[in-house]
Amino acid sequence: MTLTKEQKQAIISEHATHDGDTGSPEVQVAVLTAEILTLAAHLETHRKDHHSRRGLLVKVGRRNRLLRYLRGKSTDRYQSLIQALGLRR
Repeated sequence: MTLTKEQKQAIISEHATHDGDTGSPEVQVAVLTAEILTLAAHLETHRKDHHSRRGLLVKVGRRNRLLRYLRGKSTDRYQSLIQALGLRR
């Protein structure tokens, strides 16, 4: 259900704005999106796992807050991020 260290490093290196960048909104949203996708796949097979469902909702809320922050900070970065991640079609 969780991301491996290699998967997380690949996501971070793909969306990092500079070397050692793990805290920028782009990286955080990309990691949360990957975690959300794995949790959603888990919940398709385990429909009654309410603890994981709550974790999914918490992650979705955190991602929405980060996206709202990024949209207010820089619209260009926001647009490029949602385009790269395939969000908000």
